[in-house]
Amino acid sequence: MISEIKLKCSDRCDFKGIFKIMAEAFPDSERRTEKKQLDLFNNINYKPYVFEKDGVLIGFILSWEISDFRFIEHFAVDKAYRGSGIGSRILSDYLLMNEKPVCLEVEPPLNSISKRRIAFYKRLGFMLNDFEYFQPALQPGQKEVELKIMSYPKILLKEQFNFYRKRIFNAAYGNSSVYMEGKNNE
Repeated sequence: MISEIKLKCSDRCDFKGIFKIMAEAFPDSERRTEKKQLDLFNNINYKPYVFEKDGVLIGFILSWEISDFRFIEHFAVDKAYRGSGIGSRILSDYLLMNEKPVCLEVEPPLNSISKRRIAFYKRLGFMLNDFEYFQPALQPGQKEVELKIMSYPKILLKEQFNFYRKRIFNAAYGNSSVYMEGKNNE
């Protein structure tokens, strides 16, 4: 039953399970190498939340606690549990943890999968912001990735979006100031 899911802040002992689900759910261009991902667990602002059912890892939210808001960098459910409503429950529980706004990245709505993913987040109260956004390359030899920012509980004004983007880049991408110029800055 969904009510048996338990939310907990994770530690290193959960990492292998997290990375296994991450590798199945995200393309290489949207995740770090295993070592760099593990290194994030040492960052005080990086909060990995795992969701278990009967002691088994079924999903996670990897987020950044930024003073003004929270940024979900990765959210995934084990493929065996997808389509059962567990993802909605996990994200709803996370949103109730405190009253800070939440942002996350999604692929632009260019195909049926990305459109369904955006619709999923919209059902939970997220808003799609129509500003240009590029995630920096997360692995050597890769290119930046065009994405969109969704925000909860409301849409962002342009200056709010720019403020959030700068804070995301400083926290999650190591002050990627090169990405604050050109494509990511109008």
